[in-house]
Amino acid sequence: MSDEVLVHITGIAAGGAGVGRLPDGKAVFVHRTVPGEDVEVRILEEKKRWARAEAIMIRLGSSHRREAPCPHYARCGGCTLEHLTYQVQLTAKAGIVADSLRRIGGIDIAIPDVVPSPEEFRYRNRVSFTLVRLGTGKVVAGFHELNHPERIVDIGDACLLPELPISQVWGRLRASWGEGANLLPWGRRLRLTLRGASSGEVSLVVDGGYNAGEPDALLKRVEGLSAIWHRARQDDAHQLIGGAAAVEEDWQDEELALSGAMFLQVNRAAASLLEDYVASIAGNVDGKFVVDAYCGIGLHARRLARAGANVIGIELDRDAVEEARKNAPNNVHIREGKVEELLGAALPADLIIVNPPRTGLDAAVPAILARSRARILYVSCNPATLARDIQRLGENYRVASLKCFDLFPQTAHVESVAEVVCVTS
Repeated sequence: MSDEVLVHITGIAAGGAGVGRLPDGKAVFVHRTVPGEDVEVRILEEKKRWARAEAIMIRLGSSHRREAPCPHYARCGGCTLEHLTYQVQLTAKAGIVADSLRRIGGIDIAIPDVVPSPEEFRYRNRVSFTLVRLGTGKVVAGFHELNHPERIVDIGDACLLPELPISQVWGRLRASWGEGANLLPWGRRLRLTLRGASSGEVSLVVDGGYNAGEPDALLKRVEGLSAIWHRARQDDAHQLIGGAAAVEEDWQDEELALSGAMFLQVNRAAASLLEDYVASIAGNVDGKFVVDAYCGIGLHARRLARAGANVIGIELDRDAVEEARKNAPNNVHIREGKVEELLGAALPADLIIVNPPRTGLDAAVPAILARSRARILYVSCNPATLARDIQRLGENYRVASLKCFDLFPQTAHVESVAEVVCVTS
């Protein structure tokens, strides 16, 4: 479609696009716009209740707009809010969370506080790029293009999201992987994830491709690259194909050994603030029973155990379970399996922490939580599934407190911690 109209932008939607109204009242989403602006837009897609458009010209600008410092920002979809001043980014994220809770969960709640990230840029300790072999030896590797996600924008080491050691290794890797990236596993499309440790070491995880490539050659060529892992299919386990089996990581008061695609929060400085907050809002746990569901490598579980709690952690990923069990206090017990299958047997508890993936809780979990009547700390990276899951707990539960943390500056993503309590005895 090629219709061009003038739109007044009133807010920022969950995907990071500005939102306004077409003359017929239909909602329209326009990336790279700022609340308060009047923007001439071209309609790209129109549905019954909404439309998607691109900005053609800013007719009335906003003082909250800034020049994006990243050279890739004009086309790249990796960031969506870099054109906003940082304080306006935080305000937009608070509104996204509150709107999701009200609209999806039916929860009337005040606009939450959003704790800013200590670093706006160079904060990510894990970054994933998509590599596509286009033929005739040409390779494109980077992020999906804004408004055209089927395309990949070629991204070099100028991207401002990764920690500096990751950017440096990424630049060296691109220069060293050979014609057609022939030193990497072969396949038309690969997912390349680089993870940096506090030591400055960087590991590479390759998803896709049907052979190992030449990992030893890459490790020799790429300074700072310490390990390469590979997984051909999504259901497979990641296999070490070169370098160190584990990378040492100091994470607050924990010494960790990370392998493969083991999960840690991407923003170490902001995650530290979030983890301290979870510990503080948990309160005095001495002698109490705590369940840490979706516990990952057990950071919350171990910290609360050292404070005197008896903790059961539940985690599906086998590598994370093994790491969680290492050096854990005697009052921590990590159980491997699905939360929906193991949670019931772990109850009763005084406190339950849940930290699920973006898809939220399995449909069976809210009913199990509701029967427990325990206080719940829900750590969420997706306001929509947070709202849905709280609504599923039923009318006997209410949100006692909500605080957000900006673990993902320059994007529309935000981490939330909701304290949910049972209001009946």
